Amino acid sequence: MEHRSGFVAIVGKPNTGKSTLMNRILAEKLSITSPKPQTTRYAIKGIWNGDNHQVIFIDTPGYLKPRYEMQEKMSRIISDSYQDVDLLLFITQISGFPTDYDLEVLELIKRLKCPMIAVFNKSDIAGEYDAEALKKQLPDKINESIFISAKTGENIARLEERILHFMPYHAPYYDADQLSDLPLRFFAQEIIREGIFHHFGEEIPYASAIIIERYQELPDKVIVSATIWVERHSQKPIIIGKSGAGLRKIREYAEAQLTNFLQFPAQIHLHVKIKENWRKDGRALKELGF
Repeated sequence: MEHRSGFVAIVGKPNTGKSTLMNRILAEKLSITSPKPQTTRYAIKGIWNGDNHQVIFIDTPGYLKPRYEMQEKMSRIISDSYQDVDLLLFITQISGFPTDYDLEVLELIKRLKCPMIAVFNKSDIAGEYDAEALKKQLPDKINESIFISAKTGENIARLEERILHFMPYHAPYYDADQLSDLPLRFFAQEIIREGIFHHFGEEIPYASAIIIERYQELPDKVIVSATIWVERHSQKPIIIGKSGAGLRKIREYAEAQLTNFLQFPAQIHLHVKIKENWRKDGRALKELGF
């Protein structure tokens, strides 16, 4: 058997480029991205298919010490994601390594038995750096280190080669044309949330959640009806905006992104609802899929 198949978890602190890296390798935008930390809330599986390989990436939320129930559930998602994988990618950024969060993540993964690659990201903005000095900060459990830029693609081919080296010989786990095991309504939800991250600052993106009420595939378009949850009464007029300008920005952004993702016209309808303290509400988090 010449076919290699396996599972790869991508872990690291927030805003180190985990989602950008997975999107780069897949040549498809599966995980939403923004300059703000902890944009990713779920473990997102992306499937990299080739003639003789199938690699299933698990993009995890950035590691932080949990402060409320949603972050506790995100922390569990991280720890669950790197159980029984064939390879773990520990991703960090070159500048400032190692931070306290880097060291905590490295401590968490020390007990794992799978091979590990340290991926030093953002070489395009790092300036001059001492690669050997950075590698000496890593635990012995790390098999090898690679310096990349997920944004520009620098050294990605080398990283892909090393990932495949660690994949076991195995038949494909999924169909050869499958990009993820998640439903399309999930990606609609995430794209709307990305629109909020792109158009709002401060606490609004973190206090917002998306519920897809309807996902309907028609012959000429997809229609999505979604509710945006916010935590406080003061946040609702902010996200709606004057004469609905805020909602319109989110809708137009999400419709363009979802149309591009589906390669099919998408029409989105948005409503805003106050769901007080949903990040601390177990029932609300269950409704959101945690």
